Amino acid sequence: MKCTEICELMPGLAAGLDAVTPELNDHLKNCAGCAGKLEEFRATMALLDEWQVPEPSPYFDTRLLARVREEKAKPQGWLFWLRKPALAVSLAVLMVLSVTLIRTDGAFPNRDDRGAVAGMFEPGTAVGDLQALDKNSEMYSDFEVLDDLQVQSDVSANQ
Repeated sequence: MKCTEICELMPGLAAGLDAVTPELNDHLKNCAGCAGKLEEFRATMALLDEWQVPEPSPYFDTRLLARVREEKAKPQGWLFWLRKPALAVSLAVLMVLSVTLIRTDGAFPNRDDRGAVAGMFEPGTAVGDLQALDKNSEMYSDFEVLDDLQVQSDVSANQ
């Protein structure tokens, strides 16, 4: 057997729950490290067997019941939290901000589909022209119809 396999079996061996096999016994005779760990486990188990649970103090129950009554007497609910000044002030500020944002919808600059501020670049610049093309792409795509009308009018004028 390997030392790792023995280490997994040691708590059961120390408690007397697992039986010692001849193979395990041979390993413990030849491996001083595993034998030492098994003795330490057995000593720990012996100490745990001797340990006695301490008795609670005579006034433990009285103090516990008093603490439970104190907790029950504390006010509960969400209205209790509004009485705290910091929370009340923060809620008031939040309400004022939300009402202000709702009322000032038109006060902010117009934004296009991408969230960029419309009219940010002047026409004639490369970025401004690209924005105009992007904004008016549907209108520019309909110019093909105008080209067809122009060709038809040229053909009818030549006849």
